[in-house]
Amino acid sequence: MINKICNTALDAVRDVADGATIAIGGFGGAGMPDELIDALIEQGARDLVVVSNNAGNGDFGLAALLRARRVRKLICSFPRQKDAYAFEELYRAGQIELDVVPQGTLAERLRAAGCGIGAFYTPTGFGTMLAENKETRRIDERDFVLEYPIHVDFSLVNAKCADRWGNLIYNKTARNFAPVMAMAAKTTVAAVTQVRELGELDPETIVTPGIFVNRVVLRGDSRTH
Repeated sequence: MINKICNTALDAVRDVADGATIAIGGFGGAGMPDELIDALIEQGARDLVVVSNNAGNGDFGLAALLRARRVRKLICSFPRQKDAYAFEELYRAGQIELDVVPQGTLAERLRAAGCGIGAFYTPTGFGTMLAENKETRRIDERDFVLEYPIHVDFSLVNAKCADRWGNLIYNKTARNFAPVMAMAAKTTVAAVTQVRELGELDPETIVTPGIFVNRVVLRGDSRTH
């Protein structure tokens, strides 16, 4: 019987190794898997490469992981915002590497990893510092930059509902990067609000099929649902 439900968030991230590449879902606070990040901090893995849309907010979630000095490199689209002071302190002190990737390109590089695409051309970033040392090509009178997939070891995402096979439904815009991150990972861990019985999820509303999900954790006091 396939059952991907883990007892705790800590169990779900138990095998994250030092130096792993981890994609963390979320757009600001929307869809950020804070419970899984807290478990990762407790687990103790360090020297991590993190792929995320932004660089964390305040003192929680991704910002807490940065503050704990667990991240060696951050790959993201929006590293600077008014409450990203944990990242800014590390960056100004030369204690973290940064790779800025345009938002659409970040999503497509993750999707390419999940789809088995070796590389793709995009016009985004051409003629800017983001294209330095990258292959370029002119196609149909437009200039393009060659970008490569981002393969990750683990993806940590939030979802609204799951079944024991790992099929996921999201809550509106909290969906954001989670589907492509799940595709790109060797191991995907989803924290959910509800776990439904097999057959209760409408197949037409499932966004991430269970084939892309390895572990499911019921969040916090949701265990009493």
